Amino acid sequence: MIPKILFLLALGFAASGWPSPPLALAIGLAFGLLFKNPFATSAARYSRSLLQASVVGLGFGMNLHEVVRAGRSGFVYTLLGIAFAMTAGMALGLLLKVSRKPAFLISTGTAICGGSAIAAVGPVAGASSEDMAVSMGTIFVLNSVALLTFPFIGLYLKLSQSQFGLWVALAIHDTSSVVGAAAKYGAAALAVGTTVKLARALWIVPLTLATALARHTKAKIQWPWFIALFCLAAVLNTYVGAGASIYPWLSKTARVGMTVTLFLIGSTISIATLKRVGPRPLLQGILLWLLVSVTSLWLIRMGWISI
Repeated sequence: MIPKILFLLALGFAASGWPSPPLALAIGLAFGLLFKNPFATSAARYSRSLLQASVVGLGFGMNLHEVVRAGRSGFVYTLLGIAFAMTAGMALGLLLKVSRKPAFLISTGTAICGGSAIAAVGPVAGASSEDMAVSMGTIFVLNSVALLTFPFIGLYLKLSQSQFGLWVALAIHDTSSVVGAAAKYGAAALAVGTTVKLARALWIVPLTLATALARHTKAKIQWPWFIALFCLAAVLNTYVGAGASIYPWLSKTARVGMTVTLFLIGSTISIATLKRVGPRPLLQGILLWLLVSVTSLWLIRMGWISI
């Protein structure tokens, strides 16, 4: 009974709009590690839907011209970054003797968009539920670390809003954590981070198709329709003034939804999850994440990639 009461109280606090996304995630992690989540199945199921709905809602706070500019500018970086992350990830998996499917899923999650990419590619790749759990566990643990630490690193290095938004879009796995970190840093960082990350998420489609062709499988592909709806929301915000009084409210509600999403994700990470991940896949994920993070940060600070 006590865990249920504490969970509902924490959930209400996350939905109040008061806590920042990193704080909500930290509360979720603390709960998940200290108690057995009585709503773990529901939290995992609804967090995905809430994430997608929140991303669409954020589109009502975006200007379409900024979305197009950021997406176009980040296209080449995204393509090169995905190729680099996939190659390095599979090499690390081979070096560390990680099973091929978890190594592929961890590389995919790091290269594109974390849990969403794993959920889309996993069934097509013939991954077992254990492979999916190990890969997602690795990604979610590193997402949590990134969301809590990146804003402080950005402030310490005095990154501009644009630089930080681009960095988190390239270096953090999940869209929810990208949005959470960027929102903590500033509105401009949020605009850049969200648009570049969503442009990156579109690569789920060609990678899933390529995996299906390579394995000659007819498994159902999960299309990221929420990205198209995000763009539609940005179109409405930019060109349809009739809803001008509603758009800010929808955008603000979406930010609260993202905060709740991060709490739910954090609450599903338990001691059992950490044990199930094991040292080798986690080490592969950590090394690949550090490699991508440090390399992209260096390139951004050198001025070689920018928005």
